[in-house]
Amino acid sequence: MCGIAGLVALDRRPVAGLAHHLRVMNDLLAHRGPDDHGTWESDDHSVGLMHRRLAIIDTSTEGHQPFVGNDGSVVVHNGEIYNYVELRAELEGGWKFRSTTDTEVILAAYRRWGVECIDHFRGMFAFALWDGERLFCARDRLGIKPFYFATPGNDFVFASEVKALLPFLPDVATDPDALAEYLVFQYPISNRTLFRDVTQLLPGHALLVERGQVRTWRYWDVQYEPDFSLTPERCEERLRELVAESIDLHLRSDVPVGAYVSGGIDSSLVAVLAERTGAASGDLFHGKFSSHPECDESQHAAAVASQIGATLHQVDMDADDFARSIEKVVYHLDYPVAGPGSFPQYVVSELAARSVKVVLGGQGGDEIFGGYARYLIAYFEQCIRAGIDGTYRDGHFVVTAESIIPNLGVLQEYKPLIQQFWSKGLFGPLDERYFHLVDRSAELADEVDWSLLDRERVFDDFVSIFNNPDNVRKSAYFDKMTHFDFKCLLPGLLQVEDRMSMAHGLESRVPFLDHPLIEFMATVPADVKFRDGHMKHLLKETYRADLPASLLERRDKMGFPVPLHQWTHGPDAPLREFVNDTFRTNEARSRPYVDASKVVAHLDDERPFGRKLWGLLSLELWQQQFHDRAHEYRARLREEPASVR
Repeated sequence: MCGIAGLVALDRRPVAGLAHHLRVMNDLLAHRGPDDHGTWESDDHSVGLMHRRLAIIDTSTEGHQPFVGNDGSVVVHNGEIYNYVELRAELEGGWKFRSTTDTEVILAAYRRWGVECIDHFRGMFAFALWDGERLFCARDRLGIKPFYFATPGNDFVFASEVKALLPFLPDVATDPDALAEYLVFQYPISNRTLFRDVTQLLPGHALLVERGQVRTWRYWDVQYEPDFSLTPERCEERLRELVAESIDLHLRSDVPVGAYVSGGIDSSLVAVLAERTGAASGDLFHGKFSSHPECDESQHAAAVASQIGATLHQVDMDADDFARSIEKVVYHLDYPVAGPGSFPQYVVSELAARSVKVVLGGQGGDEIFGGYARYLIAYFEQCIRAGIDGTYRDGHFVVTAESIIPNLGVLQEYKPLIQQFWSKGLFGPLDERYFHLVDRSAELADEVDWSLLDRERVFDDFVSIFNNPDNVRKSAYFDKMTHFDFKCLLPGLLQVEDRMSMAHGLESRVPFLDHPLIEFMATVPADVKFRDGHMKHLLKETYRADLPASLLERRDKMGFPVPLHQWTHGPDAPLREFVNDTFRTNEARSRPYVDASKVVAHLDDERPFGRKLWGLLSLELWQQQFHDRAHEYRARLREEPASVR
């Protein structure tokens, strides 16, 4: 829902051309809110706020933003406060509501609790609230909705997407520290962004602009503190309660709500449970690659749709679709991202937007319930060591070699990853071993000039997060792995979730990322979540009767696979020329950090489902879109934008 942006003069001077600045931001964020738009300026013209609206809750004109409260405070809000109904009932005694929006609840809650109002919100949100003296901004606990800011000159500027900030930057340059993080993890794990001088407000953080200063702080974090009194039966019971509650809240909408179904457990379960409530639209959306059976998951999506009697809308994708849409994908992403799944998500979101305004998805399930194959690889190594050392019963292992071996069949497609992993040693410190599993830079030794980047700092930052005792208080390898993924890698996937849906004026909701559910799962012992090395063991056992057996017993699920390897490898591959042309421009050949000629030379070296080519292609297309065209963004401030749509 929506796009927000604004500007505050830190010295409170009148900003010349403020109205025009807001129109420029409006134009760049138009895709995020096709239903309405508005701007607001303070009387002294030192503060301006802008909003693009995708109307979901209270679609009347009463929901117009920027929303000015009856006390003169004003807010721009992106996202949903799902518990707004309950909060409104609690706040009505001290606030005269004129709408039924969740946005007005933010103003009323701020009036009652000040900056601590965010502790009462349950949802996905990013907002900026001006109370006449200070600007208060916050981002939801999990980072589902984006918030970026910069301080060029003596101004504070913020926006839902970085492209709306680029006209205000004196130059568009790459941050080398963030680039190092991207090349290792395919997403920056700090508050840095790949745009130098642009900062992301981290998940679970808030911000104040007051007396010319910008201050940020963390208001929420997750602590993994296992409750060993929890039985598997109690865990299943509580999980059902929390997921049902979250599904009900995420279905609150004044417009139809559909669901993505990828063919995996997470999105399928969300779709099934939502349809069972009777509040969903019965529309499911799926993207398939029928010409590439190894990447085609449509039969599993069809099985789910058939079970619940829903309508399955499908789009078939090929290499031509990729070539036609990839520049738009990168433009809307703002950044290069982890994995080519952004392409099919863009296409499927376009399909969904023709039928509904809101879709539910299963994002977060792998991180919360333990669905990544690398967890099994990591534990397999530790089981071997435990067997050699005779330390199975020392409290650090949730599986044994005997119990894990029957589950290793799911690793059949991951043999190259295991070979690479073990080529870097065995039985080292847990942090070092897991770093090798998530490190994507090992394949980039020839293409990237690492002498220009600080890779050691990236590892040090990883270790500080992985071993933070404030988050994982027991020595549980499983919790440390899932916590790092949850905090540092999931935001990259959520970036894709937000941008690809909002590119088409579509709101994507993720019920598994409801913070009470997250907090409960952090108390569930690892041997309940990951018993005997069964990935998503607790989730599968809890909902075994709710999903097709063929889906539950799958051993070949690989995320959202894209046949990029087949499209780019070999002389007759349909995208071979596209890739070569991308890296053979004068601009590509003259860039620092990456040697474009070596990318082309090593094009056939990558294994199927590898991410080296995608990571470098995504990076180069991003530089073409934003670096090479930086002058076009800056020019927007010097001339009237095209008509405000």
